[in-house]
Amino acid sequence: MTSETTRPIPSLDDLDLSAFHEARPRKARALMIQGTSSDVGKSLLVAGLCRAYARRGLKVAPFKAQNMSNNAAVSADSDLPPAPGPDAPPPPRGEIGRAQALQARACGLPASIHMNPVLLKPQSGVGSQVVLRGRPLGNWPAREYHHLKPHLMPAVLDSFARVARDADLVLVEGAGAATEVHLRHCDITNMKLALEADLPVVLLTDNDRGGALAAVVGSWLLHDEAERARVKGYIVNKFRGHFSLYEPGCKVMTEHTGWPLLGVVPWFDAAALLPAEDSLALARNLSEGGQGLRVAVPQLGRIANFDDLDPLRAEPGVELILVRPGTPIPEADVVLLPGSKTTRADLESLRAEGWDGDIRTHLRRGGRVVGICAGFQMLGRLVRDPEGIEGEPGVTPGLGLLDIETTITPEKRLTEICAQDSLSGTEVRGYEIHMGRSSGAGLTRPWLMLDGRPEGAISADGHVSGCYVHGLFGSDSFRRHWLSGLGAAVSGLDYEAQVEATLDALADHVEASLDLDALLALAQ
Repeated sequence: MTSETTRPIPSLDDLDLSAFHEARPRKARALMIQGTSSDVGKSLLVAGLCRAYARRGLKVAPFKAQNMSNNAAVSADSDLPPAPGPDAPPPPRGEIGRAQALQARACGLPASIHMNPVLLKPQSGVGSQVVLRGRPLGNWPAREYHHLKPHLMPAVLDSFARVARDADLVLVEGAGAATEVHLRHCDITNMKLALEADLPVVLLTDNDRGGALAAVVGSWLLHDEAERARVKGYIVNKFRGHFSLYEPGCKVMTEHTGWPLLGVVPWFDAAALLPAEDSLALARNLSEGGQGLRVAVPQLGRIANFDDLDPLRAEPGVELILVRPGTPIPEADVVLLPGSKTTRADLESLRAEGWDGDIRTHLRRGGRVVGICAGFQMLGRLVRDPEGIEGEPGVTPGLGLLDIETTITPEKRLTEICAQDSLSGTEVRGYEIHMGRSSGAGLTRPWLMLDGRPEGAISADGHVSGCYVHGLFGSDSFRRHWLSGLGAAVSGLDYEAQVEATLDALADHVEASLDLDALLALAQ
């Protein structure tokens, strides 16, 4: 578990806020999408608008001041200066939420730390690792983080100014519910940001779960006059059914709030083909994909970067099974241990579920086991955290399936990978994002050999393998090689082309549902 020890609030010097400046007047238009709750589809709608406006020839950029997600992406930039000298290592990288990386892709831009300057990576029920402009600030209990947040607003405004400096249009995404007025004093990502940065707001509500009428009217009731004036209208998202039956409800919303209805966006069936923002998406996905090779994935408590699973889910010859807590691992061809934000805590949970025994039974039956990042660490003999980076200091026994040991260290490895795997002869594209270093004799049998560099480990019998590379299965040639080695049917899926086609379909869907000219006119 993450330590909840109270720690002093960093000073401005500790946070290096002296480098941040007041936001300068911007040339870019900006429009903010806030939600009546979490998971109303803000991230997806912004991604669709990003692609739609970019196709119209505008230079569009996304922005989200604060995101909470363990699904992160490596950025193309960093606040850290590059190392000097001709033999210096590659420039340092930062990390941002996966949703903002997808939105940047929809715009045709590289991911930047300034698109998501504050990233919270949950490590316990009440605490998260705080990442400021790509760099970890440590682990913070929620109560202490709320004291820290106002000190981060200069960084947020500075990052917004940098994004707006190079764009024609910035689409700003709020976080969670815009009406958490009990947090108004420390807000940096919803109405406080809209007021500070002079942003017009569109309110997004979700018809699928019900209660949209109460959510919109309740939002109006909870906002003060200045906040109400920021809202230019509302959009109903994830709509199913006949609008004629729903239209009277929209009239009630408008009568009570004075906010006009700006559009109704029907349910987008292809949303599951895009990387999800956070683990809320997993609640809807138990068993997916095609028929054939069965891949079982235990749902760890702090599962991270689970979009590693998306390319396998998209394969018609693969059935991906997400194993919920309280459920034994079913018979499968492969058990895949995904990434985790807290390796030791999830190892303990894995044992408490009895999944360690299920995995050993699976291996005795001739099955395969794969671990990615933290899942790789779990396959070893020990995981040490002497400095309490992920929780209380200590040592946790691993599953003992690979002859490696891991020590969690303060330094986070953030790097993109584009290399040739000399063992399979295929190209591998992906990224590393982890704080552990592994050692041991098992590394002498690497799973991959990336341009001559050994990566990961594989057991002597070849049934257990793991590595630190996220995005591995998104590399089409490698995925096909891996699947064919397991006797699975191999398709001609071009995963990256599928993501691009889905973003275009999302943009078509948004453009057919909303008046983009009217929305652009609201941006200021």
